[in-house]
Amino acid sequence: MGTVYIVGAGPGDVDLITVKGLKCIQTADVILYDRLINKELLHYAKTGAELIFCGKMPGFHQNKQEIIHELLVKYAKKGKIITRLKGGDPFVFGRGAEEAQVLAENGIPFEIVPGITSGIAAPAYAGIPVTHRELGSSFAVVTGHAKAGKDDSIKWKNLSEGVDTLAIYMGVGNLPYICEQLTKYGKSSDTPVALVYWGTTKEQRTITGTLATIVDVAHAAKIQNPSMIIVGEVVTLRNEIQWFEQTQEYRHMTVI
Repeated sequence: MGTVYIVGAGPGDVDLITVKGLKCIQTADVILYDRLINKELLHYAKTGAELIFCGKMPGFHQNKQEIIHELLVKYAKKGKIITRLKGGDPFVFGRGAEEAQVLAENGIPFEIVPGITSGIAAPAYAGIPVTHRELGSSFAVVTGHAKAGKDDSIKWKNLSEGVDTLAIYMGVGNLPYICEQLTKYGKSSDTPVALVYWGTTKEQRTITGTLATIVDVAHAAKIQNPSMIIVGEVVTLRNEIQWFEQTQEYRHMTVI
């Protein structure tokens, strides 16, 4: 029986892979990788390793999750060392737990290798800390998939009233609904908001606004996924400590 390593590849900057994650890439016989990983990481694969793309585009899943499960089990039963390479961290909206469950059910040895998640890394590269002694003592990671009119299990009231900073994943398409829910349940319309597009990569762009203005700002800037949405007073620190885009002379715009 082979072994599966479910590895977080980090948020995009190739240098943010962990040492253990890199070792898993280097020793794997088979690498199943997602769409949002930095493809430069695949250059570290050993000669002869089989590379299998398992990415999913929004609204178009080229490989359904069940097929990925089948591939993991199939190659493991052939005695292969498999690295399942996921963007960010496999247990933060990465479906890594589902894959681990399937492996456990089939008696296949596996390890989880955490990675740096974009909810922390993208704002950090934009000069936005998710916590700050004066501006934010709590933060939460939230999925942005929920849409108006559909089953929404997100506790927007609790998030609005009880959390200082929100890091919202995969939410650009639902940005109007997200802003509406947060203001509906008590967040001030003046609460600062940032969108970080392709955070930690050379494509990074950051826009800022408020809950009242960010939808129009994002539309004007044509910001799309993959982007992190950061909500909270910590966003104001960007004006003071932004470093990545400025240092690299990447484009950025601030509207607040």
